[in-house]
Amino acid sequence: MDTFDPRIPFGKHLAKVRKSRGWSQEKLALESGLARSYLGGVERGQRNIALVNICKLAQALEVSPAVLMEFPLSDSDL
Repeated sequence: MDTFDPRIPFGKHLAKVRKSRGWSQEKLALESGLARSYLGGVERGQRNIALVNICKLAQALEVSPAVLMEFPLSDSDL
C-alpha cells in the first residue's frame, strides 16, 4: 500500500500558482531568495519545505501562505 506524500501535491500546486503569474522557477527563486535548484526539488515533491520557506514563497507571490497550502490531502483528491 502506498502512503500519501503531501510534498507532491504541494509542489504541483506551488508550480500552478507560480505559472499563473507567468513566472519561471528562476524568477520565483530570485524574488523569494531561495535557490532555483531547491525550488525545483520542492515543485517535484522531492524536498520537505520548511514553514519559513513557504512564507518566503507566499510573500514573493503576493499570496497568503494559506493559498499555498490549498492542495489535496489524499490520493483520492488528486
